[in-house]
Amino acid sequence: MTIIPEDLSIHKPDKKLLNKINSSKVSEKIIFKKKSDFHNIKIVENDFGRFLKYKDTYQAGYINSKDYNGNLPYINYFLIPYLMNKNIENILIIGFGSGIIVNQYEKIFSRLKRIDVVDIEENIFSIAQKYFNFKLSDKMNFYLQDALIYLKISKRKYDLIVVDVASDDGIDERFCGLEYLDLIKSRLKKDGIFVSNMPSSRDIFNKKNKFVLRLIEKYNEKFNYIKLFSGKTSNKIYYKTFFDIDEEVYDVTNLIMISSDKDYDFSSDFLPIKSLGVEIKDYLKDLV
Repeated sequence: MTIIPEDLSIHKPDKKLLNKINSSKVSEKIIFKKKSDFHNIKIVENDFGRFLKYKDTYQAGYINSKDYNGNLPYINYFLIPYLMNKNIENILIIGFGSGIIVNQYEKIFSRLKRIDVVDIEENIFSIAQKYFNFKLSDKMNFYLQDALIYLKISKRKYDLIVVDVASDDGIDERFCGLEYLDLIKSRLKKDGIFVSNMPSSRDIFNKKNKFVLRLIEKYNEKFNYIKLFSGKTSNKIYYKTFFDIDEEVYDVTNLIMISSDKDYDFSSDFLPIKSLGVEIKDYLKDLV
Protein backbone atom coordinates (compact mmCIF):
# COMPACT_ATOMS: atom_id res chain seq x y z
CA MET A 1 0.00 0.00 0.00
CA THR A 2 1.17 3.53 -0.80
CA ILE A 3 0.57 6.58 1.40
CA ILE A 4 -0.49 9.30 -1.06
CA PRO A 5 0.42 12.76 0.34
CA GLU A 6 -2.54 14.54 -1.25
CA ASP A 7 -4.91 12.24 0.64
CA LEU A 8 -3.64 13.65 3.94
CA SER A 9 -4.94 17.16 3.25
CA ILE A 10 -7.39 18.49 5.83
CA HIS A 11 -7.80 22.14 4.80
CA LYS A 12 -8.55 23.49 1.33
CA PRO A 13 -6.16 26.08 -0.17
CA ASP A 14 -7.11 29.72 -0.62
CA LYS A 15 -8.81 29.96 -4.03
CA LYS A 16 -7.03 33.16 -5.08
CA LEU A 17 -3.60 31.73 -4.28
CA LEU A 18 -4.52 28.45 -5.94
CA ASN A 19 -5.60 30.30 -9.09
CA LYS A 20 -2.29 32.17 -9.10
CA ILE A 21 -0.40 28.87 -8.96
CA ASN A 22 -2.55 27.26 -11.64
CA SER A 23 -2.18 30.25 -13.94
CA SER A 24 1.60 30.37 -13.62
CA LYS A 25 3.40 29.03 -16.64
CA VAL A 26 6.73 27.36 -16.03
CA SER A 27 8.16 25.80 -19.13
CA GLU A 28 10.28 22.72 -18.52
CA LYS A 29 12.92 21.26 -20.75
CA ILE A 30 13.33 17.50 -20.36
CA ILE A 31 17.03 16.65 -20.63
CA PHE A 32 16.73 12.98 -19.60
CA LYS A 33 13.81 10.57 -19.51
CA LYS A 34 13.61 6.90 -18.67
CA LYS A 35 11.11 4.39 -17.34
CA SER A 36 12.81 1.98 -14.96
CA ASP A 37 11.47 -0.99 -13.03
CA PHE A 38 10.46 1.33 -10.19
CA HIS A 39 10.05 4.90 -11.48
CA ASN A 40 9.13 7.13 -14.37
CA ILE A 41 12.29 9.25 -14.28
CA LYS A 42 12.75 12.72 -15.68
CA ILE A 43 15.53 15.25 -15.33
CA VAL A 44 14.10 18.67 -16.14
CA GLU A 45 15.35 22.23 -16.31
CA ASN A 46 13.25 25.35 -15.90
CA ASP A 47 13.72 28.99 -14.91
CA PHE A 48 14.43 27.96 -11.33
CA GLY A 49 16.95 25.17 -11.66
CA ARG A 50 17.45 21.50 -12.47
CA PHE A 51 15.38 18.74 -10.89
CA LEU A 52 14.86 15.00 -10.63
CA LYS A 53 11.21 14.04 -11.02
CA TYR A 54 9.48 10.72 -10.48
CA LYS A 55 6.37 10.91 -12.63
CA ASP A 56 5.21 14.50 -11.93
CA THR A 57 6.73 14.98 -8.47
CA TYR A 58 9.98 16.79 -7.66
CA GLN A 59 12.23 14.40 -5.75
CA ALA A 60 15.55 16.20 -5.70
CA GLY A 61 17.49 18.90 -7.46
CA TYR A 62 19.13 22.25 -7.27
CA ILE A 63 17.39 25.65 -7.23
CA ASN A 64 19.20 28.61 -8.73
CA SER A 65 17.05 31.74 -8.47
CA LYS A 66 17.15 35.32 -7.23
CA ASP A 67 15.42 34.29 -3.99
CA TYR A 68 17.25 31.08 -3.16
CA ASN A 69 20.19 28.96 -4.27
CA GLY A 70 20.69 25.42 -3.08
CA ASN A 71 19.23 21.99 -2.49
CA LEU A 72 15.47 21.49 -2.40
CA PRO A 73 14.85 23.45 0.83
CA TYR A 74 13.18 20.68 2.84
CA ILE A 75 16.44 18.70 2.65
CA ASN A 76 18.14 21.44 4.68
CA TYR A 77 16.42 20.01 7.76
CA PHE A 78 18.70 16.99 7.28
CA LEU A 79 21.60 19.23 8.32
CA ILE A 80 20.17 19.70 11.83
CA PRO A 81 21.82 16.51 13.22
CA TYR A 82 25.15 18.36 12.94
CA LEU A 83 23.87 20.73 15.64
CA MET A 84 23.00 17.71 17.80
CA ASN A 85 26.23 15.75 17.40
CA LYS A 86 29.08 17.20 15.37
CA ASN A 87 31.21 14.09 16.06
CA ILE A 88 29.19 11.77 13.81
CA GLU A 89 31.44 9.23 12.07
CA ASN A 90 29.13 6.76 10.30
CA ILE A 91 26.01 7.66 8.30
CA LEU A 92 23.38 5.61 6.47
CA ILE A 93 21.24 7.37 3.86
CA ILE A 94 18.22 5.55 2.43
CA GLY A 95 17.06 7.35 -0.70
CA PHE A 96 19.90 8.96 -2.66
CA GLY A 97 18.12 11.71 -4.62
CA SER A 98 20.64 14.04 -6.24
CA GLY A 99 23.42 13.07 -3.83
CA ILE A 100 23.93 16.69 -2.77
CA ILE A 101 23.34 15.93 0.93
CA VAL A 102 26.13 13.31 0.82
CA ASN A 103 28.68 15.89 -0.32
CA GLN A 104 27.34 18.35 2.26
CA TYR A 105 27.78 15.83 5.07
CA GLU A 106 31.32 15.17 3.90
CA LYS A 107 32.00 18.88 4.18
CA ILE A 108 30.54 19.62 7.63
CA PHE A 109 31.30 16.45 9.64
CA SER A 110 35.04 16.66 10.33
CA ARG A 111 35.22 13.17 11.89
CA LEU A 112 33.21 11.43 9.19
CA LYS A 113 34.58 8.00 8.24
CA ARG A 114 31.84 6.39 6.18
CA ILE A 115 28.56 7.14 4.37
CA ASP A 116 26.54 4.16 3.14
CA VAL A 117 23.77 4.93 0.64
CA VAL A 118 20.94 2.53 -0.19
CA ASP A 119 18.58 3.03 -3.13
CA ILE A 120 16.45 0.68 -5.20
CA GLU A 121 16.70 2.78 -8.36
CA GLU A 122 19.54 1.47 -10.54
CA ASN A 123 19.85 4.71 -12.52
CA ILE A 124 20.05 7.12 -9.58
CA PHE A 125 23.80 7.03 -8.96
CA SER A 126 24.78 7.76 -12.56
CA ILE A 127 22.06 10.46 -12.74
CA ALA A 128 23.50 12.22 -9.69
CA GLN A 129 26.99 12.19 -11.19
CA LYS A 130 25.95 13.32 -14.67
CA TYR A 131 23.23 15.87 -13.93
CA PHE A 132 23.82 17.10 -10.36
CA ASN A 133 27.59 17.28 -10.10
CA PHE A 134 27.77 14.62 -7.41
CA LYS A 135 31.36 13.95 -6.38
CA LEU A 136 32.27 10.42 -5.34
CA SER A 137 34.70 10.03 -2.45
CA ASP A 138 36.30 7.01 -0.81
CA LYS A 139 34.03 7.54 2.22
CA MET A 140 30.87 6.65 0.32
CA ASN A 141 29.51 3.19 -0.49
CA PHE A 142 26.46 2.70 -2.72
CA TYR A 143 24.14 -0.31 -2.32
CA LEU A 144 21.56 -1.04 -5.00
CA GLN A 145 19.05 -2.81 -2.82
CA ASP A 146 15.63 -2.73 -1.21
CA ALA A 147 16.15 -0.71 1.97
CA LEU A 148 14.33 -3.13 4.27
CA ILE A 149 16.42 -6.03 3.03
CA TYR A 150 19.56 -4.00 3.65
CA LEU A 151 18.44 -3.17 7.19
CA LYS A 152 17.75 -6.85 7.86
CA ILE A 153 21.07 -8.23 6.59
CA SER A 154 23.48 -5.44 7.47
CA LYS A 155 25.55 -5.75 10.64
CA ARG A 156 26.87 -2.19 10.62
CA LYS A 157 25.86 0.38 13.26
CA TYR A 158 25.41 4.08 12.46
CA ASP A 159 25.53 7.39 14.33
CA LEU A 160 23.00 8.86 11.90
CA ILE A 161 20.36 7.30 9.65
CA VAL A 162 18.46 9.47 7.17
CA VAL A 163 15.45 8.08 5.29
CA ASP A 164 13.84 10.00 2.44
CA VAL A 165 12.04 7.60 0.13
CA ALA A 166 9.18 8.02 -2.31
CA SER A 167 7.70 6.15 -5.23
CA ASP A 168 6.01 7.85 -8.18
CA ASP A 169 2.88 8.28 -6.06
CA GLY A 170 3.91 8.47 -2.41
CA ILE A 171 5.41 6.58 0.53
CA ASP A 172 5.47 2.80 0.74
CA GLU A 173 3.56 1.81 3.89
CA ARG A 174 6.41 -0.56 4.78
CA PHE A 175 8.32 2.55 5.93
CA CYS A 176 5.65 3.43 8.49
CA GLY A 177 5.37 0.34 10.70
CA LEU A 178 6.79 -0.86 14.00
CA GLU A 179 8.77 -3.65 12.33
CA TYR A 180 10.52 -1.05 10.18
CA LEU A 181 11.33 1.09 13.23
CA ASP A 182 12.75 -1.99 14.96
CA LEU A 183 15.05 -2.50 11.96
CA ILE A 184 16.14 1.15 12.12
CA LYS A 185 16.92 0.85 15.81
CA SER A 186 18.90 -2.33 15.20
CA ARG A 187 21.23 -0.35 12.90
CA LEU A 188 21.57 2.70 15.19
CA LYS A 189 24.28 3.10 17.77
CA LYS A 190 23.18 3.66 21.37
CA ASP A 191 22.80 7.44 21.02
CA GLY A 192 22.24 7.41 17.26
CA ILE A 193 19.99 9.89 15.48
CA PHE A 194 17.24 8.90 13.04
CA VAL A 195 15.87 11.42 10.52
CA SER A 196 12.75 10.63 8.52
CA ASN A 197 10.84 12.69 5.96
CA MET A 198 7.09 12.04 5.98
CA PRO A 199 4.05 13.78 4.44
CA SER A 200 1.54 15.47 6.72
CA SER A 201 -1.15 18.08 6.90
CA ARG A 202 0.31 21.39 8.10
CA ASP A 203 -2.20 21.07 10.94
CA ILE A 204 -0.05 18.36 12.47
CA PHE A 205 -1.95 17.65 15.70
CA ASN A 206 -5.46 17.93 14.24
CA LYS A 207 -7.44 14.82 15.17
CA LYS A 208 -8.26 14.38 11.46
CA ASN A 209 -4.54 13.95 10.73
CA LYS A 210 -4.89 10.28 11.65
CA PHE A 211 -1.99 8.86 9.66
CA VAL A 212 0.56 11.20 11.23
CA LEU A 213 -0.85 10.95 14.75
CA ARG A 214 -0.61 7.15 14.55
CA LEU A 215 2.90 7.51 13.15
CA ILE A 216 3.95 9.73 16.07
CA GLU A 217 2.55 7.13 18.49
CA LYS A 218 4.69 4.43 16.84
CA TYR A 219 7.82 6.61 17.01
CA ASN A 220 7.08 7.37 20.68
CA GLU A 221 6.88 3.65 21.34
CA LYS A 222 10.38 3.09 19.92
CA PHE A 223 12.28 6.31 20.75
CA ASN A 224 12.64 8.33 23.95
CA TYR A 225 12.75 11.69 22.16
CA ILE A 226 11.21 12.95 18.92
CA LYS A 227 11.66 16.40 17.44
CA LEU A 228 9.15 17.38 14.74
CA PHE A 229 9.87 20.08 12.17
CA SER A 230 6.84 21.39 10.29
CA GLY A 231 8.47 22.33 6.97
CA LYS A 232 7.22 25.91 7.19
CA THR A 233 10.49 27.58 6.21
CA SER A 234 11.10 25.25 3.27
CA ASN A 235 7.52 25.75 2.08
CA LYS A 236 7.87 29.52 2.14
CA ILE A 237 11.06 29.32 0.06
CA TYR A 238 9.30 27.03 -2.42
CA TYR A 239 6.21 29.24 -2.87
CA LYS A 240 8.26 32.44 -3.06
CA THR A 241 10.73 31.01 -5.56
CA PHE A 242 8.30 29.30 -7.91
CA PHE A 243 5.18 31.46 -7.62
CA ASP A 244 6.19 34.73 -5.91
CA ILE A 245 3.75 33.96 -3.09
CA ASP A 246 4.72 34.89 0.48
CA GLU A 247 2.68 32.23 2.28
CA GLU A 248 1.96 28.52 2.26
CA VAL A 249 -0.84 27.40 -0.05
CA TYR A 250 -1.41 23.65 -0.02
CA ASP A 251 -2.14 21.92 3.26
CA VAL A 252 0.23 18.97 2.76
CA THR A 253 3.82 19.51 3.84
CA ASN A 254 7.04 17.66 4.59
CA LEU A 255 7.20 16.62 8.24
CA ILE A 256 10.79 16.02 9.33
CA MET A 257 10.98 13.65 12.30
CA ILE A 258 14.29 13.53 14.19
CA SER A 259 14.35 10.74 16.78
CA SER A 260 16.82 9.41 19.33
CA ASP A 261 17.03 7.80 22.72
CA LYS A 262 19.22 10.69 23.88
CA ASP A 263 17.84 14.19 24.46
CA TYR A 264 20.28 16.25 22.43
CA ASP A 265 20.60 20.00 22.76
CA PHE A 266 21.18 22.11 19.66
CA SER A 267 24.67 23.52 19.28
CA SER A 268 25.08 27.20 18.36
CA ASP A 269 27.98 26.36 16.01
CA PHE A 270 26.25 27.33 12.77
CA LEU A 271 29.36 28.21 10.75
CA PRO A 272 29.94 24.86 8.98
CA ILE A 273 26.30 24.78 7.85
CA LYS A 274 26.36 28.45 6.92
CA SER A 275 29.35 27.69 4.68
CA LEU A 276 26.90 25.64 2.58
CA GLY A 277 24.76 28.75 2.06
CA VAL A 278 22.05 27.60 4.49
CA GLU A 279 20.58 29.80 7.23
CA ILE A 280 19.83 26.89 9.54
CA LYS A 281 18.44 29.18 12.28
CA ASP A 282 15.33 29.71 10.14
CA TYR A 283 14.72 25.94 9.93
CA LEU A 284 15.19 25.46 13.68
CA LYS A 285 12.23 27.81 14.24
CA ASP A 286 9.97 25.16 12.72
CA LEU A 287 10.41 22.84 15.69
CA VAL A 288 6.94 21.94 16.95
